[in-house]
Amino acid sequence: MAFTLPNLPYPYDALTPHMSRETLEYHHDKHHQAYVTTGNNLAKGTEWENKPVEDVVTGTYGKNQGLFNNAGQHYNHIHFWKWMKNGGGGDKLPGKLEKQMTSDIGPIAKIKEDFIQAGVTQFGSGWCWLAVKDGRIVVMKTPNGENPLVHGAKPILGCDVWEHSYYIDYRNRRADYLKAFLDHLVNWDYVAEMYETAMK
Repeated sequence: MAFTLPNLPYPYDALTPHMSRETLEYHHDKHHQAYVTTGNNLAKGTEWENKPVEDVVTGTYGKNQGLFNNAGQHYNHIHFWKWMKNGGGGDKLPGKLEKQMTSDIGPIAKIKEDFIQAGVTQFGSGWCWLAVKDGRIVVMKTPNGENPLVHGAKPILGCDVWEHSYYIDYRNRRADYLKAFLDHLVNWDYVAEMYETAMK
């Protein structure tokens, strides 16, 4: 089916003070909507019309940049909203996920440090990720609308480091935004759910 804008899984002011109502209104209603609209327009009349977003992302990578950019951003944002929740973040992770993460990367403090470092060092726009690759959890970063799907991996957590994601609330302090994301916003239950799916 055609791309559609999902509703936010919480009210616009649910993530304050770490992510403001104004940021969510702009980011969800304007930016994500634009990816949906443009993606649908670019897919119209092509083999990708009405295909699942994952198929469009992997099938257009390196071949149809315009459609790929919008499909990638649509996929990334579908999950981004679910990767956050009111009262999220912190160091208490579902047991199986925590065990795998600490085994593959190190203690939770190192995981957070590596994730923030990936986000801060992503030049320009992009994303930082936890993803499953070859059965292991790894930290990754990608430019623009790219995601781990096109690098042989499955994302389980991603943070948007495009300026529209944080500039209203943090100005140019990307590291502070990433720290707030990890400490106060991450929905670790959804990360665990995606991890389970990725390992199947």
